[in-house]
Parts: sequence; C-alpha cells; structure tokens
Amino acid sequence: MFRLCLTLLVLALPAWAADPPMSAEAFERHTTGKTLSYASPMGPFGAEDYLPDRRVRWSYLDGECLDGHWYPEGDRICFVYEGLSAPQCWSFYLRGGRLMAMFENDPTSTTLYETAEMSEPLLCLGPKIGV
Repeated sequence: MFRLCLTLLVLALPAWAADPPMSAEAFERHTTGKTLSYASPMGPFGAEDYLPDRRVRWSYLDGECLDGHWYPEGDRICFVYEGLSAPQCWSFYLRGGRLMAMFENDPTSTTLYETAEMSEPLLCLGPKIGV
C-alpha cells in the first residue's frame, strides 16, 4: 500500500519538477533586451524589462516601477530591487519557449507564467509625490 501511495504521489508532481531549473546563462539569453509579461493562475501579475548587465525594471502594470538587478545563487535567479530589503529568488523553467517561475522565498506561493513579449518597454510614471 505504501509503495502504491508513493508512486501516485510521484506521478502527481508537475512535469517540470523533475527538470533542473534554467542556468543563469540560459536565463540571460532568453530575457536580455526583452520586456516580458507574467500571469499567475489568478490572472495578470506584472511585467519586467530585462536590461543589459543584468539590470531589470519590474511593474505590477500600475505605472509604478522598481529598478533592480538579478544574480545567480545556486540554481536560483535572485532579484534585488530598490526599496526592498530582501532578495526575491526564483527558479525558472523554459516550457514551450516561455518562462515558468517558482518563487523560492515561499515555495507554497503561486507560480508565474510568461504570457507575452511586449513590443514596448514598461511605462513608468515615476515615484508618488505628496504628503
């Protein structure tokens, strides 16, 4: 019985779980010079400009942007953004020519999926000003 349960559990794992995450070099080749939009199973999530020298600009598509950079840490790609104290680390997988990302700071959190390559860079309206 235990062996049957273990087999069913392994079969229930997502197909990507057995694949190693993308290397930093493969991630850089796939992203540099692009603006990619992402969605979660709940709907649109945000987009990121991937700039030269591993620089990035993230937006939840609300007109506000966070500038930062990324670096490899083991099998993960970690992002550091201005104004955020902790790195945001992800494992990336390439599926059908598009990225799938798992947030590694909280493995129970939602997976993101690349939905499109945008034709224009992000529109950033600037920081909020006021009292």
